[in-house]
Amino acid sequence: MANTRTSVAPGRPTATDYGGPVISSARLPRRHPRRLLAGCAVLGLLAVACNDDGGSESTSEAPGTTAAVLDTTTTQSVDTSTTVAPSTTAELQQRLECPAATARTCLLPWPNDAFTVADPTTATGRRLSIPADATPRNATGVAIDVTDQNRADGFSPGSAVLVDLPGVDPVASGLAPSTDIGASLADDAPIRITDTVTGERWPYFAELDAQAADDSDRLLMIRPAVSLTEGHTYEVSIGDLVDMKGDLLVAPLSRWTFTVASADSLSGRVRTMRDDAYASLVDAPPSFAVSDIADRDGLRIVDGTIDVPNYLSGDGSPGATMLLDDAGAPVRSTTSPTYPARFRCVLPTAPAAPVPVIVYGHGLLGDRGEVEALSFAASIGVAGACATDWIGMTTDDIGNVAVILADVSMFPQQADRMQQGLLNFQFLGRALNDERAFAADPAFQTATGTPIIAPGATQFVGNSQGGILGGAASAISTEWQRVVLGVPGINYSLLLHRSSDWPQFQAVFDTAYVNPVDRVLALQLIQLLWDRGENDGYAQHFTTDPYPGITAKQVLLVEAFGDHQVSNVSTEVLARTIGAKAHAPAIGPGRSNDRVLHWGIEPLDYAAIPAASLIMWDFGTPAPPTVNLPPTDPEYGRDPHGAASAEPRVLTQAVTFLLTGTLSDACGGAACTSDVLRT
Repeated sequence: MANTRTSVAPGRPTATDYGGPVISSARLPRRHPRRLLAGCAVLGLLAVACNDDGGSESTSEAPGTTAAVLDTTTTQSVDTSTTVAPSTTAELQQRLECPAATARTCLLPWPNDAFTVADPTTATGRRLSIPADATPRNATGVAIDVTDQNRADGFSPGSAVLVDLPGVDPVASGLAPSTDIGASLADDAPIRITDTVTGERWPYFAELDAQAADDSDRLLMIRPAVSLTEGHTYEVSIGDLVDMKGDLLVAPLSRWTFTVASADSLSGRVRTMRDDAYASLVDAPPSFAVSDIADRDGLRIVDGTIDVPNYLSGDGSPGATMLLDDAGAPVRSTTSPTYPARFRCVLPTAPAAPVPVIVYGHGLLGDRGEVEALSFAASIGVAGACATDWIGMTTDDIGNVAVILADVSMFPQQADRMQQGLLNFQFLGRALNDERAFAADPAFQTATGTPIIAPGATQFVGNSQGGILGGAASAISTEWQRVVLGVPGINYSLLLHRSSDWPQFQAVFDTAYVNPVDRVLALQLIQLLWDRGENDGYAQHFTTDPYPGITAKQVLLVEAFGDHQVSNVSTEVLARTIGAKAHAPAIGPGRSNDRVLHWGIEPLDYAAIPAASLIMWDFGTPAPPTVNLPPTDPEYGRDPHGAASAEPRVLTQAVTFLLTGTLSDACGGAACTSDVLRT
């Protein structure tokens, strides 16, 4: 519905911006326990856990941001010489010595340079030092092991600023909601996040944790609307806030700083693996083996494995972790030196000429078999498609995911396999691009012996999970230049609570971590590792400022309005971070709850295609929740998450972009709408 506003103060958000007055009272939407319990039935392999009774430093501005996003005209540089170092304050030093207290009293506010130590060997000059015995504990009393987190030289670029202020009224306090991000930069905004390197105010949105069942457990979560710049230090200042009665609230700490991890810390392991793995080829293509060939209906399905240098323990199966040297750099296994990355390709059997091949990234906990969704391109002889598994987040990992959710100390098992998975995708691309590899094998040739595939013409498509990990795979790649990310996102700790997929996993997680504050903190702690395998750790080098030896990519993002699985707010944080420009008008009048839809994202000019473009499609689904809840109630309509695959204009636009680099207006200057969900 269209926004309406009550008279509060000029430019200040109202209850409507937070989804109605429920956000500022005990009537805030509750979770539905019956859905959480049903989750175990959805993921059969999680049932056992459900039944368990146990409880280089950058100094540039944020890539892709403009004055519309980061307003420098009303801010002044921060005088850091007068800033009290939070790590030296008596109050915060006590937090480092509170093993008998709760994570709530020890780790908040978060993130905080109080939980770092000086380290001249890192790019930021700091290293995390999160107290090992002050982290959240699961139902069996096990504290989250942060050994690997403490190797980082700063916090996540997607860090939510967490403040414990029970009873705060976000509307009366004038906090900027997700529907009015621009309010976070207002002169009278009560909360300010400032980049101390550039002096710029940083845009954000603030929300209470709607997942918590009781107001006393609702953390105030302040989420960056653009990923925080790698290697920079940010100052948080909190002014006057009020509670539900209108009384002044005093924040536990009104001013502090935190440092964001550097590129070396976030992506350094993967880039080290990539460089070492490519060097091991010694000007030869990757070795591979074809295990099966099936011709049907004019298509050829080829299955096999590629030998990829293995940097995981054991044979790299679920449960493995990365092998590191004394300096913390990945090293190749000596007992299982190669990982057999499985692949599947779908190809035309007799194209008129060799066709380019699309590398495909599959969806949530799926596998390479999903590449057959691109059979339409092969059936008309314009392109083939090949996929490997996103190991760490593939079907094979489901059982281990259940174990990890019950004790997230084991999260390195997932994050480390994800990083090996990013490398596996590079070797699949190399096998496609090197004329001595796939193209030279009979499985990839016609009956007359001519190649089906065109080496050197490979591009990338990732959908859903493939869109959340695909930016990371692309940012480190020399194998493709153009990228389509369908219903993508960034920062799992932001998008999980808003996803209709989360409740089935939440059934396990919430049983293990019974305190709502601990749950929020746990997600922030594992995001420090998740960054190494998803867009959050790589987006700032995706379309601008590429890593050494890599070229910046040309990207098309496809967004579904009201998406139930990957929230629009997550897609749009990604778009702002990579400097995307959006098709306008984005949506019809009255459809969005946002005061300014696609705030901070400039309009797309089809005559001058930018490095990154964002196209929102409206399939008729109602606007999503404005708080951190999934759109699981019937009032939110049908999920449009996969609807774009049935819309011919989306497919034509995406394939044309991938094959030619051109982007045409598929919607004739109007908002992009489709009736595929109604038919």
